[in-house]
Amino acid sequence: MDKTKRSEIIRGAALTMAGQYNASALPMYGDALRLPDRQVIIQIIRAFQRLLFPVYYGEKHLLKLPPEQYSALLMEHIFDDLTDQIALSMEETRENRIRAEEITAQLLTKLPEIQRMLQKDLDAFFDGDPAAHNREEVVLSYPGFFAIFIYRIAHELYVQNVPMIPRIMTEYAHSQTGIDINPGATIGEYFFIDHGTGIVVGETSVIGNNVKMYQGATLGALSPAGMRSVPGERRHPKVGNNVTIYAGSTLLGGATEIGDNVVIGGNAFLTSSVEPNTTVSIKKPEMSFKDKNRQKEA
Repeated sequence: MDKTKRSEIIRGAALTMAGQYNASALPMYGDALRLPDRQVIIQIIRAFQRLLFPVYYGEKHLLKLPPEQYSALLMEHIFDDLTDQIALSMEETRENRIRAEEITAQLLTKLPEIQRMLQKDLDAFFDGDPAAHNREEVVLSYPGFFAIFIYRIAHELYVQNVPMIPRIMTEYAHSQTGIDINPGATIGEYFFIDHGTGIVVGETSVIGNNVKMYQGATLGALSPAGMRSVPGERRHPKVGNNVTIYAGSTLLGGATEIGDNVVIGGNAFLTSSVEPNTTVSIKKPEMSFKDKNRQKEA
């Protein structure tokens, strides 16, 4: 292709794109937006791993420090980096910078409780999975535990109304594990995800203590296309304590409440509530077997 033809093609496409920049409802061109940096947020997640599980993820030379000095050193770095990212998610004002510092400080004060919750989750994984040979294996290799670890941190930012960052965190976990937990969900202690691939937990889901979810299970919403959420309205199910939700089950709607001590069998589909101490299962499908050799003889 000659240069003149190539230039005409490029100019034509560029003019069309320029028009679309201007017509888009989403900001597309002009002054650079103040936005959090996804890669920095991922680095912050890794820093939280080093802080909460130091012997597994910490740097060996730093582990020679007394534990309180090690923790304080990592918290200093997290404080600066996370405050910067939170500030970038808001309008650039002195008040918002102060607010970003306050949010980070609040999260750091919650870290001991987050660590305690994660220890309970770790126990749930080890107690619930006979294939887990030890807790170290869970910490280092289980995608479900990684997804819960990120959720526990992201949720604390979500409840403080931090824009974008909580979702960036949990979508990173989603991309790495196939487990989609919205940071707005409320999840109790001793939470166990087995295998995990395809699990969905929606924003307004409420999950009690000692709940097990298996691969492909969904806590979703009954939402017509284009419907916006109403603040304070639960769109996703509420699950009680000591509940097991087996693979492929779908639970939909904010009016759906699952009582304590319930077992939801695989591939169940629920849009209504379940009383406590109930087992839910679908009818066993009928199987049909045909002998190909006999068909040929006939």
